[in-house]
Amino acid sequence: MKYAMNLEMKGRRCVVLGGGPVALRKVRRLVRAEAAVTVIAPMAVMELAELALARRIQWQQRGYEESDLDGAFLVVCATNDADVNVRAAEAAKERGVLVNAPAQPALSDFTVPASLSRGKLLFTISTDGGSPALSRAIRQQLETLYPAAFGDWLDIVAALREEQKERLGTAREREQFWRMALDDGILELVRAGRLDEAKEQMLSN
Repeated sequence: MKYAMNLEMKGRRCVVLGGGPVALRKVRRLVRAEAAVTVIAPMAVMELAELALARRIQWQQRGYEESDLDGAFLVVCATNDADVNVRAAEAAKERGVLVNAPAQPALSDFTVPASLSRGKLLFTISTDGGSPALSRAIRQQLETLYPAAFGDWLDIVAALREEQKERLGTAREREQFWRMALDDGILELVRAGRLDEAKEQMLSN
């Protein structure tokens, strides 16, 4: 069983070895997390090249060198050369750098679960490698159960939470309020995109 956690990646140096579709998927998520991403690859798919042109990532257009890992927090070994991935993973671990090797799980310190984001609301699904297909199926169900409106709803609830901290003096009072305020009926209004009605009903409880 893996230990689940959310890492703060903003500004942290992350090295992605490889320029193919797998590397692209990893880069997309690292960029969304505001990591400082460097791609090392002689060639790269067009979207990676475009990200480099837009200066959202750095792209070193060459093969891997061990010094690429200096100062890195995390490395993704996603080249099409298994030996390169092994050498890079070993060198990274010697430096205390976290390793993810999508095609060679035994090299990895961590796996990246399937995920669905709605603004700041993040759902993650992991089967510990047992069935990626099941993870995808559950993610698709979550897309239906939690449409984009839930991201906006989280922003509303977060603001209200600060207001209620002052109005409700004790932890018990706050717990009782939120238990009533986030009942199934209100969440159905959110699901339908009727956020103003949901907020009004929540405050009237």
